[in-house]
Amino acid sequence: MANSFASLKKNRKTDLEKLNQSIDKINNPKNNFNREDDRFWKAELDKSGSGYALIRFLPATNNEDMPYVRVFNHGFQGPGGWYIENSLTTIGQKDPLAEYNSTLWNSGIEANKEIARKQKRRLTYFSNIFVVEDKANPQNEGKNFLFRYGKKIFDKISSMSNPEFEDETPTDVFSFWEGANFKLKIRKVDGYSNYDKSEFVTPAPLFEDDSEMERVWGEEYSLEEFVKEDNFKTYDALKTRLDVVLGNVQTAAMTAPPTIDHDVLPFDGGSPISESSTSEDENLDYFKKLAEA
Repeated sequence: MANSFASLKKNRKTDLEKLNQSIDKINNPKNNFNREDDRFWKAELDKSGSGYALIRFLPATNNEDMPYVRVFNHGFQGPGGWYIENSLTTIGQKDPLAEYNSTLWNSGIEANKEIARKQKRRLTYFSNIFVVEDKANPQNEGKNFLFRYGKKIFDKISSMSNPEFEDETPTDVFSFWEGANFKLKIRKVDGYSNYDKSEFVTPAPLFEDDSEMERVWGEEYSLEEFVKEDNFKTYDALKTRLDVVLGNVQTAAMTAPPTIDHDVLPFDGGSPISESSTSEDENLDYFKKLAEA
């Protein structure tokens, strides 16, 4: 049943609860799209690699439960070329590279663990946003876009909805009414885009007029396409590509896929358990550029 804008406003408190439940599943896990899509917004960087914009994360669009989706992907170079693919673990299915990484990690051999680290899956989120300020491209201001971002920015969203200190109020940053604009501040650190200085401002309605917010809500894009099964390659297709990239030797000896306990794998969230992820820009965009260089 379609949701009304009135119900969106009425249920905004329970939306925060749903948001926290979803974030908790991501932070405590139990278990290739067009890069030139003009629906996507991306901050423009200056010559020093810095960028700034003010954006607003938007609530779930009509008939969708959550205001974001997440996609796991891999990008690395092997003897047979580049492997740049979305992982079937995104949609809860077995993935040949996840299985291979598990075999490497469980071997107990440090060299194999290092290979698994280099081949680990990385995490990308997709949300709808409203661009409040974009001085580099003012034509984007006042418009809806899709936004692709990584774990560091999502952690900032998570910390707003479930703050660390008692004197801080939980905030659903995706809410039209109690949400908050986001200052996206980008610096170049060790050759990668760094978002550590980005921050949410004081919560406030996006507009004073509900009709304006309803208009923005009606112009949002569906996020379901990014996690539809038919947008992912099949297990066999991915296995074939992986065999080529790895030289048709290493994975060919696997006669049957091993049983994987994703609760103990060191790849959830895009980083091995013992490794601190320093770059959230290491996603498909980054690896595609390397592959095309």
